[in-house]
Amino acid sequence: MTTAQLSVAFFLQMAIIIATCRIVGWAAKKYMGQPQVVGEMIAGVILGPSLFGLLAPDLQAALFPADSKDVLFVGAQLGVGLYMFLVGLGFQTEHFRSNARSAAAVSLSGMAAPFLIAILITPWLVGQNLFGEGVNLTQASLFMGAAISITAFPMLARIIHERGLSGTPLGTLSLSAGAIDDAGAWIVLAIVLATFGGGPAVAVTAIAGAAAFGVFMLTLGPRLLAPLGRVAEREQRVSPALLGIVLVLFMLCAWAMDAIGIHAVFGGFILGVVMPRGVLSREIKRQLEPFAVVVLLPMFFTFSGLHTQLSMVNNPALLMTALAILAGSVLAKGGACWAAARLTGQDNATAMGIGALMNARGLMELIIINIGLQRGVIGPALFSMLVLMAIITTLMASPLFEAVYGRKARQRGELEALNDIDDDAPRPAPADSRV
Repeated sequence: MTTAQLSVAFFLQMAIIIATCRIVGWAAKKYMGQPQVVGEMIAGVILGPSLFGLLAPDLQAALFPADSKDVLFVGAQLGVGLYMFLVGLGFQTEHFRSNARSAAAVSLSGMAAPFLIAILITPWLVGQNLFGEGVNLTQASLFMGAAISITAFPMLARIIHERGLSGTPLGTLSLSAGAIDDAGAWIVLAIVLATFGGGPAVAVTAIAGAAAFGVFMLTLGPRLLAPLGRVAEREQRVSPALLGIVLVLFMLCAWAMDAIGIHAVFGGFILGVVMPRGVLSREIKRQLEPFAVVVLLPMFFTFSGLHTQLSMVNNPALLMTALAILAGSVLAKGGACWAAARLTGQDNATAMGIGALMNARGLMELIIINIGLQRGVIGPALFSMLVLMAIITTLMASPLFEAVYGRKARQRGELEALNDIDDDAPRPAPADSRV
């Protein structure tokens, strides 16, 4: 395709992508009680070969020609990198300091059990040629462990906020464990990417570069970025010039991580974590989030959907494999988090609520498996199975949480409200005691 043809195709694609994501997201929210982002994940699959391409293959191929996927890829990387930067801006480091014992137990259990399942099933998956060429058993096991153990931290935070549970033991513990959990999964993924396909020198460069970047940003970053926060506080706004500086820093951090062989999302997320809080972080989110979420992120969902071919799971053996991955992921992650919460003193309803929330994979899973597909770690069939697992576990989260914890929470809230009324009610004056 010529440049002019790519331009024409791009604008039509974006109109279809945005409209489909908004409509499906709205329907998921209204009729299924799911967050908007869950519907958009499904919309990406709908636009791909699994549904649109199955029903109207010629039309789907005309609207999404192969040449145009490179343009969508760049937009998708910008979208997911910027989204992770915004997630970093909303990341509360206090979560690590509160409920440390329970959070560490839940998080470690929520990683250990999925990694054990990954070690057990990966030889079977390798035997079915589901991984890329040249991927050894250790790399495959580490990747599957990261993919199964990841938690949809942004969605988890959104569910907790929507349910008004931010200050409760369940909310604090889930957010703390989810943050630790995802940090561990990203570290494992970084190791896999660093050791894959480039030889020892490339692996050492990537791991050492990522470690140096992380240490530098987490130690000196807040001090170096503090003047930006002071400017925003003084002016009580983020000017176009200040926003431009922040975006330049974001692009440089994303470039640095891509250049050393990791991924742009790491740079964006870490920059968001160390940015000054207050007016600066609040206004950056206000200015960037609508465009990132409405325009750029749907490009990522669609790019994922264009590579998802559920029709590849077309025989009993592959279907059994997909079901085994789903069952193992749900039981390992949800069960381990529930058990750890119970062993650290949480009541059964709270522990089950934590297990339900931690079991969702959401966008974080899609990011990991897209990276795996792009780098040749996994093949298209396994990618499709993991997309299916991500969607199902994410769809399960809200209704399962409501079933195991929502009713108890409402009853508890009603009881507390009645107690408050009783406390406020006028009481009879004490009897007059006479000597």
